[in-house]
Amino acid sequence: MTDAIVLATVLDMNAAEPLKAELLARRGQPVTVDASNVERLGGLCLQVLLSARKTWAADGVDLIIAPQSQGFSEQWTAFGASEANDYDPLAQDTLAQDPLEGALA
Repeated sequence: MTDAIVLATVLDMNAAEPLKAELLARRGQPVTVDASNVERLGGLCLQVLLSARKTWAADGVDLIIAPQSQGFSEQWTAFGASEANDYDPLAQDTLAQDPLEGALA
């Protein structure tokens, strides 16, 4: 069974730590992240999601970000991140080398 996390409307620096904790509580399980209500995606939450994506891939478990609001998709792309669900653990993400990398490990 896939667990679901519904993201807040505003993913600013105040949302980063709770998001990280929510993801860590589900590590090792398939997770669907519902980004349909997101209006604003901040850099710290982006880093948490990128780290989670990398961690889940390394664990061999699915982490899917769907559905996505238009705002979420546009801001994810504006940061220069690859498509939210097109993660290749062998490819070099431009933002994968972030300060929170390994935070979920």
